[in-house]
Amino acid sequence: MSAPPSLLDPGVERDPHPLYRTLRGDFPLVYDEPFGAWLISRYADVRAALADPRLAAPSPGPAAPARREDGTHGAYRALVSSALGGRAAAALAAGVERTAYVLARRLASRQEADLVAEFCQWLPAAAVVAALGLPYEDTARVHAWCRTGLDHLGGHRPALDAYLRPHIVRRRAHPGDDLLSALCTARPGGRPLPDEAVTDLAVTVLGAAGETTARALASFLANLLDHAGQLDLIRARPELTGSAWAESLRRDPPLQIVPRRALEPIGPIPEGATVACLLGSAGRDPARFADPDRYDAFRPDPGELAYGSGRHFCLGAPLARLTAEGGLRALLAVLPDLRRAPGPRPRAEGLISRSPRTLPVCPR
Repeated sequence: MSAPPSLLDPGVERDPHPLYRTLRGDFPLVYDEPFGAWLISRYADVRAALADPRLAAPSPGPAAPARREDGTHGAYRALVSSALGGRAAAALAAGVERTAYVLARRLASRQEADLVAEFCQWLPAAAVVAALGLPYEDTARVHAWCRTGLDHLGGHRPALDAYLRPHIVRRRAHPGDDLLSALCTARPGGRPLPDEAVTDLAVTVLGAAGETTARALASFLANLLDHAGQLDLIRARPELTGSAWAESLRRDPPLQIVPRRALEPIGPIPEGATVACLLGSAGRDPARFADPDRYDAFRPDPGELAYGSGRHFCLGAPLARLTAEGGLRALLAVLPDLRRAPGPRPRAEGLISRSPRTLPVCPR
């Protein structure tokens, strides 16, 4: 009997979807020996795995309070979610809008530009700077941290900790309406959060400004530019932007593979094994979605897996959505004739993370 297909087979990184179809049809749960993980590829199975308490998110460093698997975990998540949806929401929306318009105006006089390098890579960092109430002039500094692989699960980050420390001290003394102030003044259980917890939670939010959101934004804009009719409808009815964003996350999630670690034996999966949840496959499962390879900004139920599920749902998801909506709104307002540049269209790239690396456009 021949060995099952592997994520490391030739050609998979260039186009993983033929392999995904094979896995969903013939190997819905299989051990990929070259990759070193059990693969789960069908939508229902991936969704269940992401919410399964027996499968833990791996931690490369000391467990941060925001990720602890104890009684404080839910309280910390609720705290950040509430702040992102409440006190910090206005500051975040304003920061996204301001930065998106600045970035779009820089492209307005150009014959050609690369939206990935000149828009998508910068906007998420600026958004999180606004949400936390950090100085706007520090955006480039935060952007550099995010681009170099900010570890939002804990680990060694002395430069970032040192940067945040004086801001935390000032927010404790003089809180404002930003997210960092909300964390500094929160009293879960009747006691304020220690500085370490505030820092770790701030880093969790900063993690949303990294490559994942930039990649998601690039795929989102590419999908809309490839479907001019749908883009025109969204231009006329901007309230549809949220569904267009969700559909892009379904069809082209920025993280194709999300790892989990088995805390105990689960069927044939032994304790300690790595489980790879294939989001890129789950989002195109024909058992869940009609015509799954087609981008349809008005799909009634695109599902929500790209930012996790259950207690592992990513806290940065609301931030990413606001960033995408504000970014598209600014581009359409400032660059009404925005379109793909002539010539070959760069393909999405990557096995674990996947998106267009460039997005050449004609701004006018």
